[in-house]
Amino acid sequence: MKARLPDFPWDTLADAGAKARAHPDGLVDLSVGTPVDAVPTVIQEALTGAAWIPGYPTTHGTPALRQAAADALARRYGVLVDPVAVLPTIGSKELVAWLPTLLGVGAGDLVVLPSLAYPTYEVGTRLAGADVLRTDSTVAVGPATPKLVWLNSPSNPTGRVLPPEHLRKVVDWARARGTVVVSDECYLSLGWETEPVSVLHESVSGGSHDGVLAVHSLSKSSNLAGYRAGYVTGDPALVERLLAVRKHAGMIVPHPVQAAMTAALADDEHVATQKACYAARRAVLKPALEAAGFTIDHSEAGLYLWSTRGEDAWVTVDWLAERGILAAPGTFYGPTGDRHVRIALTATDERVEAAAKRLTA
Repeated sequence: MKARLPDFPWDTLADAGAKARAHPDGLVDLSVGTPVDAVPTVIQEALTGAAWIPGYPTTHGTPALRQAAADALARRYGVLVDPVAVLPTIGSKELVAWLPTLLGVGAGDLVVLPSLAYPTYEVGTRLAGADVLRTDSTVAVGPATPKLVWLNSPSNPTGRVLPPEHLRKVVDWARARGTVVVSDECYLSLGWETEPVSVLHESVSGGSHDGVLAVHSLSKSSNLAGYRAGYVTGDPALVERLLAVRKHAGMIVPHPVQAAMTAALADDEHVATQKACYAARRAVLKPALEAAGFTIDHSEAGLYLWSTRGEDAWVTVDWLAERGILAAPGTFYGPTGDRHVRIALTATDERVEAAAKRLTA
């Protein structure tokens, strides 16, 4: 099994991390998109309020949770889904990693990923024993018929937003071939220079969710990375297939986390507050990087600034580490990221200010 998997990317940052930690004013870690702000009180209270429940939770989630997810998608993104087609997951990463396997993808099958992509898309494909093709063009797929195509808008790592007409083209192309489209929409709430659109929106899906799934996470919008709170929705038949396997496999979100998710999905105020927080950090960090000679590409949405100094990514990682700043090299996300670094907005206001001062000193 391990022979099929790549090395864990962040292990290779150890030397750069040690150099950055040696800075006299301490480390500014902008390498990982982990939340640093407190979980909103309304969510904490929902979690603790359900702590007494002794019985097993249901794999499908409570009706209240599924309805809250459907309502939130309608309010926030103009997406209409049947609550029955909502399936809570133990965060989004486990779903991404096991989705090809759960959908019956296997040896000899082809899975298409974006050319620059969250590493777990490839990991999940390799766990299933399938073949990987990295491309952003359906033309490049040629005559092959993939079993699954991953989309990611807003993108991790680039922050690129795919317009509705592009998403619609991919969905139509996939449906003509019987290929499942899965869209990772974990950053959908974080549009800066443009407003992202869900693959399930009528302008993309044509009012039908056949052959299409969308993956959502509450890690970024509600600071619930530590709760492992996500869900998948879309094609009811595909969701039913996932539910059947997950029941057998014991892939169940705990009762208290389901209650917390229900509260988070019912409350839009904290989502707007958190977005404003990231916007303020972005407003500090982006001009500081540009003043230091960086070019920021894409980055019109999401939690990252896709940044380049026109040199090898690892040279840039080292340059930043000398200033006590840790970033992720673009090669973590694909070979074409070899001249970029991914710089996260997920640090405290004080640490972001510290990074900006070091960059412009």
